Amino acid sequence: MLETDRNARAMGMTISNVVPGSAVVAITVRPEMLNGHAICHGGIIFMLADTAMAFASNAYGPVAVAAGASIEYLRPAKVGDRLNAVAIEAHRAGRNAIYDVSVTGTDGSVNAIFRGRTRIIADA
Repeated sequence: MLETDRNARAMGMTISNVVPGSAVVAITVRPEMLNGHAICHGGIIFMLADTAMAFASNAYGPVAVAAGASIEYLRPAKVGDRLNAVAIEAHRAGRNAIYDVSVTGTDGSVNAIFRGRTRIIADA
């Protein structure tokens, strides 16, 4: 999936430990990812968490897409910080699943907590 995910590649994301229902995705905050307050733009953090959910949900085989998500920003990230998003499946039933994603910084502190919902739209 990474080969066809132009966004993840363009953003410099690295994907590791992908198994059905779980994935770890990381990114290093670059200057162009900062907002007007000189901290990482929330959209970048959301995108990172959403990508972790995408890899975890699609590791089963059938095509799954995001059906909804929310995020709580707890701590800012700065240039040079390495952000790790760990997606864990919280619930799966039929074509629907819920994922919890924790985004942590270089020092291991939690920057954001994301909860997303996926839906299977096609068989593998």
